[in-house]
Amino acid sequence: MTLVASEWQPAIADCRCHLRAGQATLRERYLADGDARRLLEQRCELVDDVLRKFWQLLDLPASLALVAVGGYGRGELYPASDVDILLLLPDPPDGELTRRLEQAVTACYDLGLEIAPSVRTIAECVHAARDDLTIQTALLEARLLAGNLAAFREVCAQIRAALDPVVFFEAKKMEQEERHRRYQDSPYSLEPNCKEAPGGLRDLQTIVWIARAAGYGKSWEDLAQHGFITHEEEEQLQRSANFLQRVRTRLHIHVGRREDRLLFDYQAALAEQLGFLPTPARRASERLMQEYYRTAKKVTQLNTILLQNLGAAISPPPDQAPQPINGRFQNTHDLLDVIDENLFQNDPGKILEAFLLMQQHAELVGMSARTLRALWHARTLIDEDFRRDPDNRRRFLEILQQPRGVLHEMRRMNQYGLLGRYLPNFGKIVGQMQHDLFHVYTVDQHSLQVLRNLRRFLADEFTHEYPLCSELIRDFPRCWVLYVAALFHDIAKGRGGNHSELGATDAAAFCAEHGLDEQDSKLIVWLVRHHLLMSTVAQKQDIADPEVVAGFAAVVREERQLVALYLFTVADIRGTSPKVWNSWKGQLLEELFRSTCRSLLAGGQPPFRQGLIEERQQEALRLLRFFALPDAVHQRLWKQLDTVYFLRHSAEEIAWHTRALHYRTRVEQPVVKARVRPQGEGLEVMIYTRDQRDLFARLVGFFSRAGYSILEAKIHTTRHGYALDSFVLLDLSDRDNDRAMISYIEHELTARLARQSPPEAPGTGRLSRQVRHFPIQPQVTIEADEKGAHHVLSVTAADRPGLLYTIAMTLAAHGANLHTAKISTLGERVEDTFLISGATLGDTASRIRLETELLERLRI
Repeated sequence: MTLVASEWQPAIADCRCHLRAGQATLRERYLADGDARRLLEQRCELVDDVLRKFWQLLDLPASLALVAVGGYGRGELYPASDVDILLLLPDPPDGELTRRLEQAVTACYDLGLEIAPSVRTIAECVHAARDDLTIQTALLEARLLAGNLAAFREVCAQIRAALDPVVFFEAKKMEQEERHRRYQDSPYSLEPNCKEAPGGLRDLQTIVWIARAAGYGKSWEDLAQHGFITHEEEEQLQRSANFLQRVRTRLHIHVGRREDRLLFDYQAALAEQLGFLPTPARRASERLMQEYYRTAKKVTQLNTILLQNLGAAISPPPDQAPQPINGRFQNTHDLLDVIDENLFQNDPGKILEAFLLMQQHAELVGMSARTLRALWHARTLIDEDFRRDPDNRRRFLEILQQPRGVLHEMRRMNQYGLLGRYLPNFGKIVGQMQHDLFHVYTVDQHSLQVLRNLRRFLADEFTHEYPLCSELIRDFPRCWVLYVAALFHDIAKGRGGNHSELGATDAAAFCAEHGLDEQDSKLIVWLVRHHLLMSTVAQKQDIADPEVVAGFAAVVREERQLVALYLFTVADIRGTSPKVWNSWKGQLLEELFRSTCRSLLAGGQPPFRQGLIEERQQEALRLLRFFALPDAVHQRLWKQLDTVYFLRHSAEEIAWHTRALHYRTRVEQPVVKARVRPQGEGLEVMIYTRDQRDLFARLVGFFSRAGYSILEAKIHTTRHGYALDSFVLLDLSDRDNDRAMISYIEHELTARLARQSPPEAPGTGRLSRQVRHFPIQPQVTIEADEKGAHHVLSVTAADRPGLLYTIAMTLAAHGANLHTAKISTLGERVEDTFLISGATLGDTASRIRLETELLERLRI
């Protein structure tokens, strides 16, 4: 090995210098002209040249061959891609040749390339290709670089002879399905993988591999010549491939290593480098990603069509006569098929009929390739005249009103660009990102997720998920009006202005154009305009306050609107991100819904406060009797509690507090009790102690260090100077050990409060990448409540470790007393509301100083 090193090192160094200089030249040329295709080809040529020189240096037997495989064999070598090579042997090597091959492989790594070498005989290649689909695919694209041409031709011939196009097609199809599942079958991830995700480069390569294996060529031009795609589709595929190649090439160069994910960290820089400019309403990165999503959608469309066509050619289905559905459509192998492929060109009105038939015929599992192609080519026929046609308007409503298939057909219409043509403003939100730190879907996909959730309430197999929603929607007349609202509630995102108001205007126009009756039109428009109302009230206001409920009821006005808003709010929150919803939000919404029902029954007037308090007290006493406690058990504690306590706490909470404290209303040691929330996930913690300075900050710091997020805090001071505080906590780390944590919290928190040690700041942690790259400006407002006795502090900021502790310490420093806290975390964004009081809050200058300091400390 020493001899080899001394002989080869100067030549290897020359190769390395040649490679480095060549790659620098290619990079400069690419940065000047942006031609990704040329860069990939010329990088291949450069690496070919280096490896051929290296092969001569090795002086291996003439019977061996150096072969490029995989992407390198295909002639596409991205700036940070591996260089896949095969050292091909006619027969197994002897000891001496084995030693020389090991030296050669070791030397490969000194060239300055990300080499991925393999050494196989012809027989081993054929065997490996038979057993491993990845190896078989890589060898399909093999290209001889140097050495034994006969051995290369022999291995290619044997692999071709052993290849079964039918088996290969099925295997690649299953491989694609499995790959798509890893990416949730969606190209619309906010940080998509431009190579592997649905609609990425791998979907294009899969088609070419299948065509190559079946002998139909190795390019889009070849597929067009064989009749699998039209000339227009060939151009679409080439444009899509060019765009994805540009994105991946820029990504590799920008990051400086192999990276195929369009992470938030890179999107802004890539957008600038690729020439995307910002607009007053949208970032340049949002425009880049919208172009990416639209490209990925085209790729998935054409991939679907080509897989069907190639599959039918490679493995023709049984000869079975199509079953007529009507004079225009037929059932061909359980696929909806147009009898005349020019149907939509001749009669555009039948476009919507195709989707309606899919809903009405349960035996149909999809659309034939020629139907999909005909729909795709006819999409531009959906113009103003089409949208004005009464028959088309009637059919569109019929699709929404069908008992089955509403979601599937809306998704299919969106996939093939038809939904955005029929609803032009919906077309503007297709592929539009939302950098609000809690939506994880593009606007169009979020809207369809809301529709999906509404439909899910109707499915028997999902009634256990949201029993109340399932019960309500079954009794809701004409529930399809909710689907219309789902399509319009965010349709004005990205236009600037109030998207709810603008969306309501669009919805009103749709209802008028489609002849909806006054009652349904009024509900749809109202729902779009107020779709955020219930979530805002439930998560930011004190819904235990009867006046808050009465104010909400005054906006809702009638039961049908309340039911519609409740169903829509649950579906909407669930449709933002799997992480945003939790049982606590579900409980708040249900409590507000039920309270508002009672308010509407009472004519919308808030109940008499004393009567409401007495009702809660009686219910609490009823619950206490289950524990065999004396009838007077409550008296010692309750006489220290004021009206506000009974208004802010439920009967169940009052009973829990009473049971824990009835015999120790005056204690020297703090009392801490914790339990798993009766309504679902998380913990409830009650603290009872002599009031202390900075108590809230001390509690917040402790819970944060224990790994819990605070969802709600109720802070109360008794008449005799004790703090009676209760918290709802959610485990941030999903440890699923809430019960095990109860004893820790009770013991540790009691000890720390007894010592009255100073507040401990929680760990700093790390900001999420999304917050780092798409920061939001914090907002702080302090306003007097309607009675003037307290002030409402509203905080909107990017979430980060220790945020609530920072707020608590700032309030304490300004002498502000906290009474309640509603903590609303929406993905990476928090919208918190605090009810505070303090002598200085009545002074404008003091409030401004508090607001200013909070803003300063909340900035990242």
